[in-house]
Amino acid sequence: MADGLLLNMRNVSKTFPGVQALKNVNFSIGYGEVHGLMGENGAGKSTLIKILTGVYHKDKNSDRIEFEGKEINPLTPLQAQELGISTIYQEVNLVPYLSVSENISLGREPRKNGFIDWNQVHRRAEDLLNGMGITIDVKKPVNKYGAAVQQMTAIARAISINAKLIVMDEPTSSLDTEEVNILFDVIRKLKERKISVLFISHRLNEVFDITEKITILKDGELVGEYKTPELDKASLVSLMIGKDFDYGNLARKEAVYTGTDIFCGAKKIKQGAWLKGIDINIGKGEILGIAGLLGSGRTELAKVLFGDALPDTGTIEVNGKEVHFKIPTDAIKLNFAFCTEDRKAEGIMPQMSLKQNMTLANLPGISRFGVISGVKEKEVVNRFIERLQIKTYGHNQRMDTLSGGNQQKVLLGKWLCTKPDFIILDEPTRGIDVGAKAEIEKLIREMAAEGISVLMISSELIELVRNCDRVVVIREGRKLGELTGEEISEGNIMAIIAREHTSFS
Repeated sequence: MADGLLLNMRNVSKTFPGVQALKNVNFSIGYGEVHGLMGENGAGKSTLIKILTGVYHKDKNSDRIEFEGKEINPLTPLQAQELGISTIYQEVNLVPYLSVSENISLGREPRKNGFIDWNQVHRRAEDLLNGMGITIDVKKPVNKYGAAVQQMTAIARAISINAKLIVMDEPTSSLDTEEVNILFDVIRKLKERKISVLFISHRLNEVFDITEKITILKDGELVGEYKTPELDKASLVSLMIGKDFDYGNLARKEAVYTGTDIFCGAKKIKQGAWLKGIDINIGKGEILGIAGLLGSGRTELAKVLFGDALPDTGTIEVNGKEVHFKIPTDAIKLNFAFCTEDRKAEGIMPQMSLKQNMTLANLPGISRFGVISGVKEKEVVNRFIERLQIKTYGHNQRMDTLSGGNQQKVLLGKWLCTKPDFIILDEPTRGIDVGAKAEIEKLIREMAAEGISVLMISSELIELVRNCDRVVVIREGRKLGELTGEEISEGNIMAIIAREHTSFS
């Protein structure tokens, strides 16, 4: 092993039926190093970390993986964990109804006279979190806390098993700005303790803020390893996609919507503790953005509009007529569509094929007398694979073997093939690389130009600025303000939020 390297993966390859996911990739991390792993969706990032963590096994023609100078071949995630390699995925793997301290010590609880020593369990959790600068009630169920505390709980659990390398796969996708800052403070504390971090994110600003080195993959092959200060955003993206990137693709769209025809309106919507009398309307062919911090009620509003949650009070109108959605099917009958933010829990069927997922919402459109037409099915799937540039080895590829970004594209295609009049997009580019993001945003604009009304929710304000005709800003279930046309800017959106609340805690 080279001097100073904690991890050294040499000439690692991995082949799946019909596709080579990795080809002779070299990858290394030093002690106490924060190292970024970058690439487009399908570049091989997830495959590489799954080999490292024992989920997948490298091909026999691969060279070797060394950890702390010794060759390793973890066959399961548990074996990798025992070696000191821990992974924190985008969807944090915690037991929601157990306490913070129980999650940290789960399966390794200290015992006294044959019984769990709860005082020590709680004390250990407090000590670990205090060392990360986090002070909370560790006896409370973890689901009572937000995404940031859940991330810190997962990190504390990793530290408690003496992790030497922590893999963080899209750890900020569910965090707001302040929570990201807390996470980065924790990562810096880990670095001081000589704990290494492998950081994967599609948010370029974060990669430049927190990493020291960046390794880039493309189409399963190594592009190169670079010191972070040697790169800028343009060069990083160009290396990722293999050509000069046209930032004009992500320029602000031209104003098209005239504001004359209202397609859907919601008045005085109240729902539980989430929505407190919101009024919104959306025009035909308009892209309406919803901005707000996590927990502001954005997703809850979307679910009410789609019939996935019933309002306590308030009315919804479509084309000037009041409607009452009891279940999502009622909305779908009026050509509504909804791309959820949580694709794994609510959007896709992971064990089913790409083809089955793509056509799931449009079975009546490809069937006759209850029998699916193979010709129509194939035509629809081929059309959206090409239109969305989905990377796949075939229609029958299982969804859970696609990269996260390609899963997101299939979810979008599932609803587009229903030919909707109104589509709700809740975090449509979460977990998608910058090249694919440009493709998705272009598609959103095309939908609006075709007369489809689009409700777009995004934590990345610049996406709303680039794409929306209007932006409604909400906080704690209330509408704070509205911006139109040239008024829409990140600064103006944040100013509206700050006008009502001086703290983002």
